Amino acid sequence: MGPHPAVAAIRLAVRRVLHDILVAHSAAPSAASSPSALPSLSPASSAPGPRGSAPRDDAPLVLAACSGGADSMALASALAFEAPRAGLRAGGVTVDHGLQQGSDVRAAEVTDRMRALGLAPVEAIAVSVGRSGGPEAAARDARYTALDAAAERHGAAAVLLGHTRDDQAETVLLGLARGSGTRSLSGMAWVSGAGGRYRRPFLQLDRHTVREACLAQSLPVWDDPHNVDPSYTRSRVRHEALPILEKALGKGVVEALARTAQLSRDDADALDAWAARAEADVMTTAPAAAGGAQAVHLDAVGLHGLPTAVRRRVLRRAAIAAGAPAGSLFARHIEEVDRLITGWRGQRAINLPGRVEVRREGGRLVIRQG
Repeated sequence: MGPHPAVAAIRLAVRRVLHDILVAHSAAPSAASSPSALPSLSPASSAPGPRGSAPRDDAPLVLAACSGGADSMALASALAFEAPRAGLRAGGVTVDHGLQQGSDVRAAEVTDRMRALGLAPVEAIAVSVGRSGGPEAAARDARYTALDAAAERHGAAAVLLGHTRDDQAETVLLGLARGSGTRSLSGMAWVSGAGGRYRRPFLQLDRHTVREACLAQSLPVWDDPHNVDPSYTRSRVRHEALPILEKALGKGVVEALARTAQLSRDDADALDAWAARAEADVMTTAPAAAGGAQAVHLDAVGLHGLPTAVRRRVLRRAAIAAGAPAGSLFARHIEEVDRLITGWRGQRAINLPGRVEVRREGGRLVIRQG
């Protein structure tokens, strides 16, 4: 008799990601002389393998980011099951944000649970959460900084994250509420981070499935009280906005939003690639002044002939290259700069975040730090 359907689902999702990691590792120059064997994706490969067969010490390491919640405990359990069968080492990391009393005790409990699953190495990392961008953004920044450091420290090939289809739907809805562009509506990528470090195996699985997988395996889980705290925007989306939408529009809203994310990502990737090619034709750079970023020159005539979506992407990339911080550069800034191309009437220079100035000089835009 096979595993519970929910357990089989999470294992298959992780197995597919591990296959991709092995393919990438085998293609890397350092692995070319001794390529790893690739695991089968047939149903039979989910059958338990020999418990005594441990991966080689030099096998690639994959880490699970685990908070102790149902999503990440399901992820850790699937990784612990699948990694040895794929010839990979599996470890785990939990991040203690220090935002709740007893968070250090909770982190210690999570590391014990990961070790009980057979993960090694296992590490708990305490971080200090700042205030930049609000509490949710600040905690996320601190968490990813810690995960990046852990991956570097342990030489991990990848870090798995437990985001589900429900998380993706929430992300898209938040982007819609902000009036964001296509890139923001594309939600979370399957693969992200430097060198494709972060992988999200569960983006096609719903939250109910991963929780059911934990119940079927008798895995203890921790429900973060912040997830039901209405002072957090995502919590309100999860417990108020999405249920209202499903009541008004019927079931399937979560699936539709997640599908929108993938369609938006495909479009955004194509537009970004077009903008990168166009940039080579219309942009030149000038040497940077002492201690500053390089000045960027753009051909105004060449820009004018581009579709709006492509042109504004080029303008954004140019502003960032000139020193504007990406996180502070919003659509309204780029729209103002765009008017120097499409509605030129001798306007004054435009100031952007990061002390960056955009000025039109004849047939070109000049973008530099003041």
